[in-house]
Parts: sequence; C-alpha cells; structure tokens
Amino acid sequence: MDFLNAIVALMNFVIIPATAYGAQLALGALGVTLIYGILRFSNFAHGDTMAFGAMVTILVTWGLQAAGITLGPLPTALLALPFGILATGLLVLGTDRLVYRFYRQQKAKPIIFVIASIGVMFILNGIVRFIIGVDDQRFTDGERFIISARTFRDMTGLEEGLAFRTTQGITIVVVLIAVILLFWFLNRTRTGKAMRAFSDNEDLALLSGINPERVVMITWLIVAALATTAGVLYGLDKSFKPFTYFQLLLPIFAAAIVGGLGNPVGAILGGFLIAFSEVGVTYAFRKVVGYLAPGDWEPEGLLQLLSTDYKFAVSFGILLIVLLFRPTGIMKGKSV
Repeated sequence: MDFLNAIVALMNFVIIPATAYGAQLALGALGVTLIYGILRFSNFAHGDTMAFGAMVTILVTWGLQAAGITLGPLPTALLALPFGILATGLLVLGTDRLVYRFYRQQKAKPIIFVIASIGVMFILNGIVRFIIGVDDQRFTDGERFIISARTFRDMTGLEEGLAFRTTQGITIVVVLIAVILLFWFLNRTRTGKAMRAFSDNEDLALLSGINPERVVMITWLIVAALATTAGVLYGLDKSFKPFTYFQLLLPIFAAAIVGGLGNPVGAILGGFLIAFSEVGVTYAFRKVVGYLAPGDWEPEGLLQLLSTDYKFAVSFGILLIVLLFRPTGIMKGKSV
C-alpha cells in the first residue's frame, strides 16, 4: 500500500505537472525551432508573442463570459483561442513586413535579426503590460478537476490523493493534436514540403521555383498559432502574468537547443526533458521516500536538490552543458 502511495505522490507532484509543463514548452520550442530552421535567426520576441496571443484570448474570453457564452465544464478560453491566433498572426506578419523583411532583403547577418527581435520583444512587452496590466490574471472557468484528490482517495482507499486538473488534461490533448497536425502539414502537404526544402537549402529551393515570401508568411502564421496556443495553455494551467512569459524564454530556448535547433522532433523531446528536469530537481522527495522507507523511519530533510526559486537555473545549467559538449543537440539540429 505504501508503494502505491509513493507512486501516486510521484504522479501528483512530478509526472503529471511535468508532462503538462513539458507539453507547453514543446509548443513554444516548436515555434522557436521553425523560425530558426526556416528564417535562420533566433527570435527573442517569441515569449512576448506568446504573451500577446494569450492577452487577446483573455480579453475575448472575458467578453464571451460577460455575454453568457461558455463551454460548460471546459474553459471558455478554448472558444476565444482562434481570435487570439488571428490577432497574433496579424501581429507577426505586420512585424515581419515592418522590421524583418528589410534585413532579409539586405541579406543581413543573423545577429542583426537577433538584435531586431530583442527590440520587438521590448515593444511587445510594453504593449501587453499597458493593455492588460502587470498583475496576475486568471481566466479559467468550468470544471476545475477531472478527478480531485478526495474523489481519488474515496475510490481507491489510499492515503495519498491524485488530483488531475482539467487544464492539465486539456494541455496534453491540445498539444498532441497540434503536433500531429503540424507534422502532417510539414510532411504531407506541398507547402510543408516547400518549407522543409527552403530550410534545407535556400538557394536550391529558389531554383526549384519556391516562393520565399510565401514560405516566410506561412512560417509566421504557424508560429503565431503555436505561440498563442502555448501561451493560453500555460496561462490556464498557472496564471497569466506578462513578465512570466519573458522568463519562459530561457526554458523554451533551452528546450529548442537541447533537442536540436531546426529539428521539430528535437524541440518536443527538449521540452519534456527540460520540464522533467526542472520539476524533478526542485521537488521535495521526502514524502515519497517516507512511503518507501522501511519501518517508521522518515528522512529528516526535504530531500530537495534545489528550491523552486532556482527552477530556471536548471534550464540554464542544462543549456550550458549541451552548448559545451553537444552544440547540435540530441537530434543533431543546426549548431548555435
């Protein structure tokens, strides 16, 4: 019985939260890796693009809720998500036309694009804070739990309860659907194959008659959809705060680089690796070890390697190790 309690505690505090968080990071890292693989620069404005898309979705959600339009047990934000994607798509296309296209025509070096994206990042950050404020915003409605800890204890008779939040379940399902659709698009459609060809060899793709501006436009639209979805799912699962998305840039980039920049499969693997590392290293294993320990012995300390305050330090540490010893990442993407 104690073994089962230990497994449930591990599921409740490590496996389920890390899976949901990893799925959110994977979507964010997919956006980063698509831009790097096809447009060939690191987009530091990606975190604030996520924040912008989530902000629009929140504003539309509040409007729908005020009008009495909901999805019942599911969050109303799922209804508002297409509006957020549309607004973010217009934003990134406008940004590309006003900023990045000029440098692309000048065939500027990637570092110029990076510097430009940092400027876009600060502008977006200011816009989001000005419109929605700097405080936490909660926009979750509907059923809070798929299964609550009390219900689980009553069903199983175990001492430890398992709580599976609705937002965690939605995150896993939505990310799974999004990833399947993305890989189908990249591998089965003519446009997706053109994007892959453009990523592999730009000059050869141009000689084959591929329209580079169309590839750029489609890439930005896909990135807008991925960024908005990732931002909304993260906000539903935790809460929405503009500065948090700026901080998320580190684990998202770490996931993309660890997995292999430019490799979509690597971005997904990197997202889950970073998430499980962050959650695992900062979790206090005292309760789990207490269940598994013989007799009445209990560990004295928390058995926590790092405080949750240092969660992002885990991402940074993994990123440094990968950059030093395997700069192409797990899936051998493009070196940084």
